[in-house]
Amino acid sequence: MATVVGSVCLPNPVMTASGTAGYGLELAQYMDYSQLGAVVVKSLAPYEWAGNTPPRLHPVPAGMINSVGLQGVGLGRWLQEELPSLVEAGARVVVSIWGRTVHDYATASEMLSDLDGEAANAVVAVEVNVSCPNHQDRGRMFSHSAVATSDVLAATALCGIACWAKLSVTGNLTEIASAAIEAGATGLTLINTLLGMVIDTEARKPVLGGGGGGVSGAAIGPVALRAVYDVHAAMPEVPIVGVGGIASGVDAVAMLMAGASAVQVGTATFADPRAPIKVLMGLQHWCEQHKIASVQDLVGVAHG
Repeated sequence: MATVVGSVCLPNPVMTASGTAGYGLELAQYMDYSQLGAVVVKSLAPYEWAGNTPPRLHPVPAGMINSVGLQGVGLGRWLQEELPSLVEAGARVVVSIWGRTVHDYATASEMLSDLDGEAANAVVAVEVNVSCPNHQDRGRMFSHSAVATSDVLAATALCGIACWAKLSVTGNLTEIASAAIEAGATGLTLINTLLGMVIDTEARKPVLGGGGGGVSGAAIGPVALRAVYDVHAAMPEVPIVGVGGIASGVDAVAMLMAGASAVQVGTATFADPRAPIKVLMGLQHWCEQHKIASVQDLVGVAHG
């Protein structure tokens, strides 16, 4: 079940997804974190951030929409209060970072470059969330622009840890993915949530406090699968982590066949906090049934 995402070796390809498993041991009562390939923590800025006004979550057909607004305790506080517990639990940790400016990302990168000892060994990668508003570009997402994406990855690649650019389906995805890799990303996480909205027809206004939000869950599964497939076809040498709509072992198999080397389980965790482990067990069972010697043999096979 072992896999490789660029320079990162993992015992299996199943991780949590950022924003769905908290900062630390929130789900530890449901699973042994050391059994997962890695635990991806909620996105952190180099400062505390309040996020959007409530309500922040709402169900949609085959998924959910959220407008949490990247609320967070800040990277410095997380390093002191939460990372030690993850280290003690034996988790391999992927730190998700975000910012409003390129300087924010550079600051977060600098903070992570100072890790040492067990913490340095536990943090296997940094997931750079560029699917958030760029306050230097009239609020457009960084990932809407190849140039802005490149600037962010160039700033974060200096941390000395493997960097995965987390992108959404916006603009020319392959062009933006290529810009991220050229700027120093060692892999890609595809995809982030898709922009959406729900209207309260009685109140005649958006349901969520932040207006629109990000759609996730089974509803975006086919979109995520297509994004991974297209990017792998264009850049087969680039490691991809597939995320979006994965709730079973078969879902994970499909994502690997599309070109992902690993997968993340997110929204399914809200319905069943054991979902990541169940996906892992389902993937392993599928491989045993189909006599797959190594899970890496599945990567990209749908391309023929």
